[in-house]
Amino acid sequence: MSDSPIRSAPDEEWDDLMRQLRDQPNARLQPFFYTRVHARLAASAASKSPLLPGWLRRPAYAVLLGALVMTLSGDGATLRPAAEATHCETCPNGQALQR
Repeated sequence: MSDSPIRSAPDEEWDDLMRQLRDQPNARLQPFFYTRVHARLAASAASKSPLLPGWLRRPAYAVLLGALVMTLSGDGATLRPAAEATHCETCPNGQALQR
């Protein structure tokens, strides 16, 4: 047993509201918006030319490159095994090393 007179008023209000929304004109897009944005971004990127290449501006790559140069520029003394000393070079008598 629905009470139709009480429910009809809100339904009619909703119908009126939906009708008003449907009657509104559609919003117009600005013509060539993305083209203008892209042109502006390209112009700002072209005006800022970096002094260093992009990969060198990242610290990890710069550190890796520096370590590689330091490794290759040395004489390799750190890569050769140390010769075992059998006597003490600082001892005046030439005593044997104590381990």
